[in-house]
Amino acid sequence: MIILASLILKNTKINALTLFPFILVRERKDFKDTVLLNHEKIHLRQQLELLVVLFYVWYVLEFYYHWFRLRNRELAYRSISFEKEAYANERDSQYLSKRTFWQFLKYR
Repeated sequence: MIILASLILKNTKINALTLFPFILVRERKDFKDTVLLNHEKIHLRQQLELLVVLFYVWYVLEFYYHWFRLRNRELAYRSISFEKEAYANERDSQYLSKRTFWQFLKYR
């Protein structure tokens, strides 16, 4: 389910955020952004595979690992395997139909 969350995302650089089972978007126009929504749907699948809680634990641990290693928040975020998979495949509208289980491990 996609929800407009302008107030929550107002003062951030974040256009969308996936909190299983919801995709929160900042602006109405984001409801039509197929690339953005596909990116977030990839995160939904990742969250399901890791039973949601483990996804968030893994995500935070991987972020901090890369942040301490790279000393750069943006690079750390872009180095997270979940984000690498989502960014690499966000333009492929058929990706989720052919994606294999725990595919994010390929992007470590």
